[in-house]
Amino acid sequence: MPLVVSVGGAEPCGPNGRQWFSVQDVTEESRQERVNAIMPTFVDTVRYWQQQSGVKANATALIGFSQGAIMALESIKAEPGLASRVIAFNGRYATLPERASTETTIHLIHGGEDRVIELSHAVAGQEALIRAGGDVTLDIVDDLGHAIDDRSIQFALDHLRFTVPKHYFDEALSGGKPNDDDIVEFF
Repeated sequence: MPLVVSVGGAEPCGPNGRQWFSVQDVTEESRQERVNAIMPTFVDTVRYWQQQSGVKANATALIGFSQGAIMALESIKAEPGLASRVIAFNGRYATLPERASTETTIHLIHGGEDRVIELSHAVAGQEALIRAGGDVTLDIVDDLGHAIDDRSIQFALDHLRFTVPKHYFDEALSGGKPNDDDIVEFF
């Protein structure tokens, strides 16, 4: 049975909202600093729930929208191996990754009409991950803005169900004996 844990941002935002970091007066230069400042809290939260649930990193998928997507993507840069999959809805990297591995499969899902986080950020993220040897896909929902809809959700579910992580192919082609510590079962 899958376990879903929904983690809200650590900081208050407005009267009833939450955020991971303030976007007030954020610049390209300050975004990474703000993400770095809250990243230990984010990583500790993920590890707490992994420990409490007994779910290992190789069975963890981080799924986020907007700031949550930024935090999920950046957490894999900060702590490689924190999760085996990332689904990033309408997100971006604070700064593009220079290194990547196939340990984490990253699925970028973005609205083609997003004016909050431009699609170009998702495209640049995909290109950077490919250059660095990462495992990444990008699905674009052409007429969608900064939102999640049924088409976006279907892309995410399809990736979780049907995308075979690249590291499985790498392992198979290496001629070595397969590991049995990352079996995924669907019921």
